[in-house]
Amino acid sequence: MVITLLSAIFVFGLLVLVHELGHFVTAKLTDMRVDKFAIGFGPKLFSYTRGETEYSVRIVPLGGFNDIAGMDPEANTAGNRGYCEKSVFARMFVILGGSAMNFILPIFLFFGIFFFSGVNTPSTEAVLGTVIEGQPAAEAGLLAGDRILAVDGQPVGSWTDMTDILKSVQNKTIDIQYSRADGAPTTVAVTPIRNEKENRALIGVTASMIVEHPGFFESVELAVSRTVHIVRLMFTMLAEMITGDQSAELAGPLGVAQIAGETAQLGFVPLLNLTALLSLNLAIVNLFPIPALDGGHFMMLVLEAVRGKPLSPKVLNYVQMIGVGILVLLMLYATSSDVGRIWGK
Repeated sequence: MVITLLSAIFVFGLLVLVHELGHFVTAKLTDMRVDKFAIGFGPKLFSYTRGETEYSVRIVPLGGFNDIAGMDPEANTAGNRGYCEKSVFARMFVILGGSAMNFILPIFLFFGIFFFSGVNTPSTEAVLGTVIEGQPAAEAGLLAGDRILAVDGQPVGSWTDMTDILKSVQNKTIDIQYSRADGAPTTVAVTPIRNEKENRALIGVTASMIVEHPGFFESVELAVSRTVHIVRLMFTMLAEMITGDQSAELAGPLGVAQIAGETAQLGFVPLLNLTALLSLNLAIVNLFPIPALDGGHFMMLVLEAVRGKPLSPKVLNYVQMIGVGILVLLMLYATSSDVGRIWGK
């Protein structure tokens, strides 16, 4: 529970900080007055003021905000430094700043992983890498580094051999023979967990890794390449969801917190990988043309550029209310799905 809480705070805090920092920096670059920069919502945990901006961390770490003067044209107190007084393109720059930073963050995270921890390539040998705590293999006493010799009486010569055998295992206890560096071959009984979606039995292990350490510039290249590849994959999956070729699964804060906690048990590097994936996901979702999201604000600015004038405050208010309503409904649906997954097992 503590690991889940701390990992969730780390992930949410970093994603929100980077996103809001994007809006903050672009607002400053376009000479807008930023009155407040906050991480979290609700009562302040602590705050301080530097220059014209109050910086604060608040009690609910599920978001954040920049209070940019002039967001409400009727309450602009910043004169020509108000948001509403800037050009459409300057405001577009500020609106897209948050998602832009969420696209950039994974490049830095992947670079750090590659440069300091190396690039992990799964080994083809039937040697256990990670043995997940609380899963069948760990419960049976298997450890990282154990070499699997046979599964359910069938000889194993490679990692693929082991996974192929597990695919055919039904709901039954199997014998796994393994050897450890300090002992003779040993056999243990393991009861796999059947994953119907992946159509295979899982025992809670990963393959061992071959680690290579790229140089600085190669790490940068790999980080950019990995980020671009994941973005393309996400857009492909999104298109398949729209066409119905793939089912859409929505996770809310509870679901993300649970995933972060489970990932943190594998180590800090896997948690950084997850953070990078979530950052890209946040960047893309935030660009959806839904009012109240950055993408919705951007579309309103595009409409203003086409019309030559902004929508009336009354119309904008209605649009924002619709957007907030959509987001609330999605959040309620995601939360109910999270509760069903976590406590309905």
